[in-house]
Amino acid sequence: MQQAVTWVDRFVNELGRLGTLAEQAMRAVAVTCSLGLALVAAAQTAGTGTAGSASSTSITTHAESAKPSSLSPADRLFLEKAAMAGMAEVELGELAQQKATSIPVRVFGERMVQDHSEANDQLKVIASTKGAQFPAELEEKQKVTMQNLQKLSSRDFDREYMKQMVASHEQTVADFKKQAESGNDADLKGFAASSLPKLEGHLKTARSLSEATKTWKR
Repeated sequence: MQQAVTWVDRFVNELGRLGTLAEQAMRAVAVTCSLGLALVAAAQTAGTGTAGSASSTSITTHAESAKPSSLSPADRLFLEKAAMAGMAEVELGELAQQKATSIPVRVFGERMVQDHSEANDQLKVIASTKGAQFPAELEEKQKVTMQNLQKLSSRDFDREYMKQMVASHEQTVADFKKQAESGNDADLKGFAASSLPKLEGHLKTARSLSEATKTWKR
């Protein structure tokens, strides 16, 4: 009988101990679940913040790329005229390399392509930063000049091409001087001023070659 009582006491104590362990296990599970939910909530909050930031950045970038031109009407007109003049010099220079009879005229055409291509690239960068449109093609008057020169050959082409180079560079030098002296935009003023020495060199050479072509026999 005494042994039975002792066995029952042990059984009760063991159940008590197991109960305590079960409660501890349940508490551990509860803490783990709470911690997991907290981490998920934090991750969702961070993700939302990142997405919002990315969206905001995208909107800002789009707004900046769509900003209107910051140039004054006079500066914008100079940019357009300088761009089309440069494009014309490149196309006419390429034509001169194909059709000119005189080696000096062909070399001059090659120089026009190189120098004005470089200047056009610089002007494109300025136009992009100012939100300005860079012309996609020549104006009508320049297209007519191109067509007329394409019809000529031999010495006739050389004479007319160099005559056109004198006229176009006289106008370009005058436009660039005006922009360098009284332009509003600092970048365009700097571009005009730095380009002038080379343009004046072109004009000097064009005048010399133009005079020389007048003495050539047809």
